[in-house]
This record gives sequence, C-alpha cells and structure tokens, in this order.
Amino acid sequence: MVREASSTRTASFSLLQLALPAKDPLNIGIFLLDPATDRLYKKLRRDWNSIADSENVEVLELLDQDFEQKIGEMGGDAFLRSLEDVLSNTLQIGERGDVSVVSTFEKALDRLFEQHVQRTEVIPFVTHVPMYSLRAAATKFGEDMEVEAEGWAEAPARVKLHRNMFAARVVGRSMEPLIPDGSLCLFRAGVVGSRQGKRLLIQRIGVTDTSAEFTVKQYTSEKKELAEDQWDHVRIIMKPLNPEFQAMEFGKDDEHRQFRVIAEFVQVLDPPK
Repeated sequence: MVREASSTRTASFSLLQLALPAKDPLNIGIFLLDPATDRLYKKLRRDWNSIADSENVEVLELLDQDFEQKIGEMGGDAFLRSLEDVLSNTLQIGERGDVSVVSTFEKALDRLFEQHVQRTEVIPFVTHVPMYSLRAAATKFGEDMEVEAEGWAEAPARVKLHRNMFAARVVGRSMEPLIPDGSLCLFRAGVVGSRQGKRLLIQRIGVTDTSAEFTVKQYTSEKKELAEDQWDHVRIIMKPLNPEFQAMEFGKDDEHRQFRVIAEFVQVLDPPK
C-alpha cells in the first residue's frame, strides 16, 4: 500500500442516498474525489438487511462491485457525473461539497462516512475481524486454544470474510515494501492447498526473542521427482521481499520442529503513521 503525502489537499465529496417508498432518504455511502489524480474513493454501508427488504438487499449488495467496475472503466469524475445525470429515484446522489484532506484520503473517507452516513458498527466477520497479538494468534490457530481478542479491526468491503480470518500487527522490515514495519495486517488461518509462492505468517519454534519468533515470509518448496507423479520435498525456503534480509532455509522434516505455519497473509489493513 502506498502512503500518501501529508500535505493538505482539496477534494470533493458526494453523498449517496437510498429513497425507499414511504421512507425518508437515507445516506448509504460516500464518494470522495481527488481532482488531482481523478481517483474516486468510495465507502458504502454493508448492513443492508437492517435497512431494506430482501428484494432491495439483493440489488444493494451488488452496488459496490458494480461501482468499482464502472469507476475503473470511466474514471472518477466521469463516473460521478454519470450518477448525477441518471440517479433520481430509489438511488440519489447529493451535490458535491469541498473538503480538506490533511492526512490520507482513506482516513478522510472514514471520517466523512462516520459523520454523514453511519458510525462504524462491528458486525463480526461481516464488517470486522478479531484483532490479536501474534502470540495470541499462534495460540488460537496453532495450538487450538481459545484466547481473547484485543478488539475488532474493520476490513475492506470488497473482502469476503470468514471465521478463520484475523488481524495482527507485523513488526519488521523484511517484507517491505509490501508490508511496512508496524502494519496492521489481515490474515487467513488454515492454509489449504499448495503453499508455493504464498506469503505466510510463521512461528519459529524454540526462538526466545519475541521480535524474531514471528515473521511473514514467502514460501518456496524445492522438490525432486521420485517416480511418475510422485515428489518429495528437498528443502523449504522462506524468502523476504526486502533484499537487505536473508532467506531462511528448512529441511523437509523441519515443520513442527523448527517452524509452524500460522496463517496466510491477505493484505495490509492499516500501515503505520
């Protein structure tokens, strides 16, 4: 994730409203346009079942994906102008207003969303995932023991959440620039299928230094063919993305002896300030 400059910029925002029969219009989303880059940031409600009937819910659940596709095809400003031209019935869009963006557009979008649309409501594994320390995550997903979450972290609307997902903060520079030091990241426990090329959260067994016990690395397995369609692992390599750091090598029998896989990295949720 690219971190934006901290200088103040001027942007425009628009409110998306839902006007159902016999009900007052309800704010259901925010559009925030960066005129310098024509990038359009958006955030929509996700608790559709609480504000609409089943027929409308089906349509509303498709909005985010539909908007995403059209913004990519048309560009931010053109997409907004198309909505301003055609929306007038069930969906309505308000006039654009100016706003100053001091930190990042993502944070400005969140602030506008809470101010005009909806205060963030935690809906477990729909809008948010539990947040753990790395050690607590290893205890819960590696040792199958119940631990208490530190809180809840909001996940992007486009990510379909599951009960094996969680958020944890990653310390270290070995996976930069993908994962900046101190980033809050989204993980998926229960890694299934081939691990080749996946970025995994691993716990190094027997390491007493907490900062070195947990790490995220890219998994690579070297194999040799024993017979037709039969292969054997020769060695496992955990590669960093940052060339300043060295890869870690393990033998084929080292899993559960020298390391264990806790989860698969999904994405950065919140980079450090």
